[in-house]
Amino acid sequence: MSSENTSNIIDRLCLLVGVGLALATLAGFLGRLFWVFDLFSHFRVQIFQAALVLIGIAVWRKQNRQLVLWILLAGLNYAFVLPLYFGKPPVAAEQPARAMLMNLNALNGNADQVLNAIRTADPDLLLLEEVTPTWAGKLSVLNIDYPYRVSKVRNDPFGILLLSKLPLSRTNVVFVGDAQVPTIVAAVHLPQGEIFVVGTHPVPPVSAEFSNLRNRQLAALPQWVREQKKPVLLIGDLNTSPWSSHFTRLLKDSGLQNSMKGFGFQPSWPSGNRLLRIPLDHMLHSPEILIHNRVVGSDVGSDHLPLLIDFSVR
Repeated sequence: MSSENTSNIIDRLCLLVGVGLALATLAGFLGRLFWVFDLFSHFRVQIFQAALVLIGIAVWRKQNRQLVLWILLAGLNYAFVLPLYFGKPPVAAEQPARAMLMNLNALNGNADQVLNAIRTADPDLLLLEEVTPTWAGKLSVLNIDYPYRVSKVRNDPFGILLLSKLPLSRTNVVFVGDAQVPTIVAAVHLPQGEIFVVGTHPVPPVSAEFSNLRNRQLAALPQWVREQKKPVLLIGDLNTSPWSSHFTRLLKDSGLQNSMKGFGFQPSWPSGNRLLRIPLDHMLHSPEILIHNRVVGSDVGSDHLPLLIDFSVR
């Protein structure tokens, strides 16, 4: 094959990939029209990274027109990611509390790895998701360290458990939306004051039906937030990323803020594929709650990585 033919193949492949990335970018804006389109909104970082490869090839090939197009494509996608690196909260003098979110994966049997991660992080609040009866038995060793708890254990991936070293009151398990998956609500008594914790886990958007169920649950959560007279910390695998229109609507309607703000891109799923990893696990908070630090933990054998924040109440 001649060098000219090889060059033509490279040019055509780049054009094909670029058109595909452009279509994926466009689909991400149309998530409210069709559930599959919404899935593309989660991969802004991956589209940006692929566009960088096209930019490098365009520079190498000295193709100025394509170079401009791929720069615009990369910039458009990264414009959604860049704000996460700004607006870091000021350093607070208060002693922070620590909250930890861990989606165990109902099929994950690595209890030692999970327990070691919990004991190393030593959170004051611990929300565990996909808690089956088997998992509940393995986690019972935490009862001494965490005397306060609310749970709804299930045989499917939607069992949920809130453990706390801090006193809890007004605890309840409710069903938000139509999916009939449990959400935990509880008042937590910190030294600086009381906050309200909402722990939830919408169904994954793997079909039109499940996507609608997830969207209705996300749309119903703001009412629970607005009814509280105390600052709210909403914790959970929300099965959506910060760039979905359903997530931005949740923030707008609830008045909550994304704890990732100021700490940059922190993806948590899937744990086994770094290139495709996106942020599905979230801790959202009222403006009165100040985030001191936010990190994604190491692998615990689940398909999700754990999430930790240090926070205080203003």
